[in-house]
Amino acid sequence: MKKDEVKVGQEYLVKVSDKVVPVRIDAEHASGKGWVGTDVVTGRQVRIKSAQRLRRAVVETPQEAPRPNGVAHVEKKAGRKSKDAKGKKEAPRADTGRKGEGRGMSGLDAAAKVLEEAGEPLNCKTIVERAFEKGYWQSEGKTPAGTIYAAILREIQKKADQARFRKAARGKFTLAG
Repeated sequence: MKKDEVKVGQEYLVKVSDKVVPVRIDAEHASGKGWVGTDVVTGRQVRIKSAQRLRRAVVETPQEAPRPNGVAHVEKKAGRKSKDAKGKKEAPRADTGRKGEGRGMSGLDAAAKVLEEAGEPLNCKTIVERAFEKGYWQSEGKTPAGTIYAAILREIQKKADQARFRKAARGKFTLAG
């Protein structure tokens, strides 16, 4: 908000510490820089040093009952979407084989099978390519090799001696045992 848009006596959502809270502006500060207000929820006095801390006006509508936390209806600018209203993109999920019938095996199971068939150490890019070719595993992710690499390292770290995989060289894995 801009300084000239702020009106004494009106309520605004204000960034105070790490929260955004409703504050009623009581007066301009004696120094002429900022305002003095009251937190509507707690009743504490708040000093607002700049208009940058003000988010938007809070307006009580007659048909709406006050909300339990004391915040009235929030007036939103036309054409702006709230954070919740923005379209969120979800990353495509790999077919893990954990739910449902007819799904392929998990990425780690596919990697173990590919390494077993290969009989030699392979890098994750090659493991994923072979798993895709043979239909063991499918993924629409952008970096399936990175996914498998991280999963293999995680299994080696968590299971130690019981892990199915062993690091053979930099970026290459083989089956343990």
